[in-house]
Amino acid sequence: MVEAQKAFDEGQRLKETGQYAQAIPLVERALALREIVLTRTDPKVVDCLGLLGEIHLLLADYARAEPLLARVLTIREAALGDNHPDIAESLNNLALLYHYQGFYARAESLFARAIKISEATLGDSHSGLATMLNNLAALYQDQGLDTRAEPLYTRALKIREAALGSNHPDVAQSLNNLALLYQYQGLYARAEPLHARALKIRDTALGDNHPDVADSLNNLALLYQDQGLYARAEPLYARASRIWEAALGSNHPRVASSLNNLAAIYYFQGLYARAEPLLVRALKIWETALGDNHPLVASSLNGLATLYTEQGLYARAEPLIARALKIQEAALGNNHPLVASSLNTLATLYKEQGFYARAEPLLTRSLNIRKAALGGNHPRVASSLHNLALLLLAQQQPDKALPLFERAFTSSEQHLRQEVFGLSEQRLATFLHLLRAQEADLYALVRAHPSEPRVRHLALAASLLRKGRSVLEVANTSLIIHRNLGPTDREAFERLRTLRTQLAALSLAGPSKRAPADYQQRLKGLSDEGDALEADLARRSEPLRRLHLLPLPSQLISRVAEALPTDGALIEFIAYQDGPLVHKPGISPAQVHSRLRYLALLLFADGRTRAVDLGLAEPIDRAALRLHDALARQSASYLPTAQVLYKLAFQPLLPHLDKVHRLFLSPDGQLNLIPFAALHDNKRFLVDSFHITYLTSGKDLLPRSQDLPSNPSVVVLADPDFSSPPAAPPTEAQPAPGLAARSASLEYFFSTLRSQGTDIPWTPLPGTRKEADAIHRLFPQAQLLLGPDATKQALLKLSTPGLLHIATHGFFLEDAPSSSTSRAVGNFGAVGAGPEERPADPLLRSGLVLAGIHPPAG
Repeated sequence: MVEAQKAFDEGQRLKETGQYAQAIPLVERALALREIVLTRTDPKVVDCLGLLGEIHLLLADYARAEPLLARVLTIREAALGDNHPDIAESLNNLALLYHYQGFYARAESLFARAIKISEATLGDSHSGLATMLNNLAALYQDQGLDTRAEPLYTRALKIREAALGSNHPDVAQSLNNLALLYQYQGLYARAEPLHARALKIRDTALGDNHPDVADSLNNLALLYQDQGLYARAEPLYARASRIWEAALGSNHPRVASSLNNLAAIYYFQGLYARAEPLLVRALKIWETALGDNHPLVASSLNGLATLYTEQGLYARAEPLIARALKIQEAALGNNHPLVASSLNTLATLYKEQGFYARAEPLLTRSLNIRKAALGGNHPRVASSLHNLALLLLAQQQPDKALPLFERAFTSSEQHLRQEVFGLSEQRLATFLHLLRAQEADLYALVRAHPSEPRVRHLALAASLLRKGRSVLEVANTSLIIHRNLGPTDREAFERLRTLRTQLAALSLAGPSKRAPADYQQRLKGLSDEGDALEADLARRSEPLRRLHLLPLPSQLISRVAEALPTDGALIEFIAYQDGPLVHKPGISPAQVHSRLRYLALLLFADGRTRAVDLGLAEPIDRAALRLHDALARQSASYLPTAQVLYKLAFQPLLPHLDKVHRLFLSPDGQLNLIPFAALHDNKRFLVDSFHITYLTSGKDLLPRSQDLPSNPSVVVLADPDFSSPPAAPPTEAQPAPGLAARSASLEYFFSTLRSQGTDIPWTPLPGTRKEADAIHRLFPQAQLLLGPDATKQALLKLSTPGLLHIATHGFFLEDAPSSSTSRAVGNFGAVGAGPEERPADPLLRSGLVLAGIHPPAG
């Protein structure tokens, strides 16, 4: 008996640490010894049976788990009656088995009975009850019954935190499950902090290699995947897969999940050859472990069918998706969101083959299921609306398609507004990029129907809302923090600024003596810490940011038009990937190629809109770059190029600009690099005909009185003396909040260049002093920082001004060296690194050049 207890305790310990396979022989030894001495119904024998059944359940060996768990329940019911806590535990374990096998009705009744017994015998605050509530919620979630699942998850979390403390692994499980529910609902900003907290708890409590840690890694990666952050997701999936294979064996369903998810990453990146073997292996594991008719098998079949459809392998795809749909409808019912996904895949397969009449009812049914299960603003609902609109276009029904495009964009925008309060600038930019494909379809729609006002309005609303969105949201966060929130928030913002400065300095300095792997790890650590802090600040500022939301798409264009002068026009230039909205049947999506194209959308003060297709981007970009280079070299040969670009990018707009004298230009693509004022029509420059104002987006015209005090302080920094002695660093004054939040340590950059024998003779900019004088006449109270006073130290010592104007050279790190006489933006190769090693954030590859950058001659 002593030997049996020792084996049992060690088996229990191994199970708790995730070493399931190693635990089995010990528990089997304990069971064999106890059955020699004790009766087969003795509680100690039953404990061995129960532990062995739980381990087989964790290993997905359901055939061995079921008789053990059923035997335990039978023995306990005979010995203890119907209402003992141990009966509830046995019911819960058997219900979990049925849940994993896809027998949802059998599982639900057992969970319900277990909860009723626990509430009666243990009370409402016992952690055992929380476990059963959590498990029933997971069952509801898998059936798409989110409204039933959420209150159970929330109740379980509250009980566990009260009973076990905030850092217990069971608390992590509740956090994880609640996060998955929010994630499934498209509430990514609510899900991520819960996933992060669960992962931290599990890492600390269970160690790096526990299967539950892998579960958190996998789920966090899935969240990143949903947001388009594939580079973040892939290493997490890979790490989760390694942990699960080591702990559970290579044929466990959880390993199949990680393989399936990793395949999705490759699919979204177009790496089909890497995705297929992973999907095939995952399917084989699930079929072996769960049987041919499990919902996870159906999901795997759906993934393979999607991959084959994308490649035009329709004959291979159709039987897979038909089988998946049959399994899901039998196991989940006709109205589950997973059924909607399979319907969508089958409809896509028919659409690509030109079988539009077969595709339409499937897409309509998929849309209706998603709306009922997920709500009107879920990303999958927007996707269904957009896909159905494209199908109607293919059937030559643009009048029916347009309302669906409008509803899809409105749904997508509402979801974006919901998510924007929990995302950092980088994450928001990635999320916006994920929406770019559907946005590009709207611009292609304008090209196909330029005379349709509703189409123009929809495309213009998309451009106004999406261009420069991440910059606007981050600026609003910073403004609100410094004007309205408390000291804790400002301290966090200062910490964020410090992290960004450290990241910029390290990025520009290069690895130096660090090993490349250590250097990249340090960069990643700083970036991730800053990203998390920025997202937290975004969430904290949510209540006040909601007061300054952009107008709704239906109101936006009229509001911007009201802000235009009567003789003004807004011109939104849009660079977009233009592909066929409707392609020939039999041409697979992988064979469809898009080309970059320019579109100009015009808005006038009376609310009229116009659309002008400017053609392929290649000749326009080539002319823009030639003009940029000619101006940078101060070359007299710029005039012919200015005339070429005028004909390509501006002359097509002239027929719509009668009586217009003021242009508000929002460039895009390479057109951002050139001054439109320098364009020439063979007689005069554009600036001689129009007063030109540049905007990031037309929404910049909207009045935002909260941004500016009635009598703002004004600081103008201009005409730096690059050869003046560097100023001594400040000794007492600290950098003002809100300034230099993206300040890079240029000293690292230029000292590295000098160490390599390279220096840049920055040319003076006397014209910027004239700018400063002109601004000073408008704002006599303005503080001027000119010549040797235009230093970084002087800039950072400022109290935050209401208006700050800086006129000097800029630089960004690229591959081609610029001319030493350049008066424009300089571009340089990254120090000591190839282009693939450059920092991803453009603001870590750019900067401003201030006084003292060159030592005095001699």
